[in-house]
Amino acid sequence: MQDCLFAAGQKKPVRSSMDGLRDRLAAEAKAVGFAAMGICAPDAVPEAAGRLRAFLAEGRHGQMDWLAERETWRGSAAALWPEARSVIMLAEAYTPGGDPLAVLSQRDRGAVSVYAQGRDYHDLVKKRLKRLGRWLIDTAPCEIKVFVDTAPVMEKPLAQAAGLGWQGKHTNLLSRELGNWFFLGAIFTTLDLPRDAAEVSHCGSCTACLDICPTRAFPAPYQLDARKCISYLTIEHKGRVDPELRRLMGNRIYGCDDCLAVCPWNKFAVAASEMGYAPRVGAPELAELAGMDDAGFRARFAGSPIKRIGRDRFVRNVLYAIGNSGMPGLLAAVQSLINDPDDAVADAARWAVGRLGGEEWIG
Repeated sequence: MQDCLFAAGQKKPVRSSMDGLRDRLAAEAKAVGFAAMGICAPDAVPEAAGRLRAFLAEGRHGQMDWLAERETWRGSAAALWPEARSVIMLAEAYTPGGDPLAVLSQRDRGAVSVYAQGRDYHDLVKKRLKRLGRWLIDTAPCEIKVFVDTAPVMEKPLAQAAGLGWQGKHTNLLSRELGNWFFLGAIFTTLDLPRDAAEVSHCGSCTACLDICPTRAFPAPYQLDARKCISYLTIEHKGRVDPELRRLMGNRIYGCDDCLAVCPWNKFAVAASEMGYAPRVGAPELAELAGMDDAGFRARFAGSPIKRIGRDRFVRNVLYAIGNSGMPGLLAAVQSLINDPDDAVADAARWAVGRLGGEEWIG
């Protein structure tokens, strides 16, 4: 592909048809609801494979074995689909309307990460990606593949290569135009589209995201040990959580927003345009959540990303929050779970009783 062509008798370059297509694609991306778009080559991040390999070798992925199982594909977008010539990265804002950390002081309620407050972003982002992909195919016949988080694609390094933002010291992507409250989606295409310039870090000397982490999950700036991350512990970790980490989880029952919420670049965050991200879960009462059976859990969280972790893991998290609440009045919500069929739930119930000074409830 030529980035520009020269017309006869002209000294200035004439923009190629691909440049025009890129501009039209960006306009269509905005029209369907994306906040930003950037394009990079599939092999734009050659260092990604080595970084992933080191992360896995140190065991920082914890129980997320799927990271290692498809390491080759995840480490190289070019290996995932060799026919791809361009990766179109897209950002979709889900910026909260208020302070997401305010709920942390409401000890009788559970703190749910902002991204999980509304409908499942996988469904919403993928629908928008497919709509944009159909437009691209109709406009410039090609092949495409769309990805939202669940495929072996390293979205954040690719997004940085595409100029959407940079991976901050908390390892999440952030932008001078969007803050860090946004999802990422990718369209791989066989079209050889013009590339955007990669972004560089603008974190400077700021360490706000590192300093606020309750569990000290960042061994160093730009590095994460998932085994200590509350998002990992509440969502990905199966079974019992280490008692020392339980105490640091507070009332966070699904995910953690601390490092995102304190980023100074959020002063530039744009409002979410998708109504599906409007809060439906809110800050639920812990006592009510503890009493859910499997059917009740599935009914309550239908269409929510919370549903995928299942009742047992979720109630385990709720019991840790109750144990951290310092509110003996919540003991009644725990009693029936001491002999729960799930080992982690029963263990969490006994731990919560002990923390609240109600050993006499154990029997």
